[in-house]
Parts: sequence; C-alpha cells; structure tokens
Amino acid sequence: MENEKTLLIIADEITNHFGKLKQLNTIGKNQEYLIEYSIYDAIKAGFTNVVFIIKKDIYNLFKKIIEERIKINIKIEYVLKDPSYIPKKYQEFINKKQGLLGTGYTIYCAKDKIKGNFAVININTYYGKDAFLKAAKYFDNIIYNHYGIIGYTLNNTITSNKEVKREICKIEDDQLKSLNLMRVIKRKNKYISANIKTNEGKEISKDTIVSMNLLLLSSDIFKVLEEELLLFLSLYQKNLSEVKFTILDVLDMCVKKNLKTIDVILTSSTCYELNSKEDIKNITKILTEEELYPQPLWINHN
Repeated sequence: MENEKTLLIIADEITNHFGKLKQLNTIGKNQEYLIEYSIYDAIKAGFTNVVFIIKKDIYNLFKKIIEERIKINIKIEYVLKDPSYIPKKYQEFINKKQGLLGTGYTIYCAKDKIKGNFAVININTYYGKDAFLKAAKYFDNIIYNHYGIIGYTLNNTITSNKEVKREICKIEDDQLKSLNLMRVIKRKNKYISANIKTNEGKEISKDTIVSMNLLLLSSDIFKVLEEELLLFLSLYQKNLSEVKFTILDVLDMCVKKNLKTIDVILTSSTCYELNSKEDIKNITKILTEEELYPQPLWINHN
C-alpha cells in the first residue's frame, strides 16, 4: 500500500544461548527488550510493518519471546539470513568467512519482503522518539531518487568515556557529500577523533553530525545492492575475510557516482548503544525512571 512504512530491524548477530537470546538486553522491572522501545516509537510515528532479519537457528525462540509481546500492535515478518542470494560460483569463498559479508548483504536479503519505503535500524540501539517522527515525516514527503540518513549530533551519541566508532557525515545544503568512519573518544568534555587506520587524533566539535545507521530507503535500493554485491564479490573473492560489504559504503558510493541524493535529516534525539553494563544502567534510568514510556510498555496499546 502507498502509505505503508516498514521498519527493517537487523538482528542477524543475535544467537540462541541455552534458550535465551544472547546479545539482547532487557530494560527495567518489566524486562522489556530495548528493541521494543524502538518498535513502540515507530508505531506511534506511523510505521505499519516490521521485518526482522535473523538467523534460522533463533527463529522459533525469537517468535516466542519477541513476537508475543508486539504482534497485536504491528504486522511482523521475518527474513532468515543465509547465503542463498549469493551466486554459486562465490559460495566456496563465503563458506570460509565468519558471518555473511556485512550490512549491505544483510539488507539485500530482505528484497522479497519489502515494497516501498523502509527504515533500517540495529536491534540493540535506542534511537529516540524524535528520530522516528522525523523518519515518518520524511517518507510522507520523499522525493524520487532520494534516500535519507537520520543525523545525530556527536554529543548525543556518546554516553561514556569509552572509545567508539562513528560515521562522520560531511554535509552541504542538508545533503550528504561523504561518510568517514572514525574512532572517537570523549576526554574532559572534548571529543577526539582519529582515522580508523591511524593513531593521529584531533579535536572535533560536539555538534559534528554522525550516522547511527537509522537509514531511510526505498525498495529500489535492492537493485543497487545487487549490482554492487556482484562487483564486490568479483573484486574481493580471495580476501573476503578482510573486507565488509556495508550499506554505508554503498550509500557513499551512490553519492560519489551521483546515482542518488542522500538527505541528512537532523534529530534532537539521543542515541544509545548497549555495549556495557554502564550503558544498560543509563538507558534503564532514562526509559523507566523518567516516565517517558508506559510501564509495562504495551499496556493498553493497540
């Protein structure tokens, strides 16, 4: 349908660990998973469908644990990530690689499930209410041959003093000109960045715009991904263990080759990645103690 908005959730790194979904963290006294808050915000913003990309071995457990809570509120579908979309002549190289290529291939696996506009998010990241409202509004006014990236200010993505990786956006007239993956660390209210391959650091502004992988795409991206995947495999078939086929690299290529215009939509939201016990403690306090959401999350919501 024309007004459908799909939320594509990358969950292919989640594994089954003695009947539990490993790498997933629960929040607060009602033990909701962090992804439920993003789904809640997406529903409130007007999203109508959710597609999970998962591994086959967690399918039944995922349905039991996650789907049971949210199925009354939104249409749910699954993509089982496997090498089936990779040409046979490259299969032997893929079988030698841990994982499956990267986020570019992960998203490509959803090509038979999505028609129209869709947003991409990671399962263990909190993106914020404003981010989903901005995403939904963008889809209501999307221009042909345009994609979008929700842009966060750097200081709204770093909540500890640990080093993180961030995709720095170079922007002109609200449009992306390039993406540059950097290592960033916070030191005494200053933000120091360094090229991912070097140790040379420099101070950058707290207002630097970064991508946290909340991407706004349309289904024609699958054709682009298919073409780029074949090129990638032909170029790197001998050393796939050393490279990644990432969606951000594909979007960067689209800009450099003038194939697509990538709009950067700024959000006031704070983005949280759950990588440590400190992160879990911080986000639990914000989401439950500050009463931003009902407790339990899905009470009286339909």
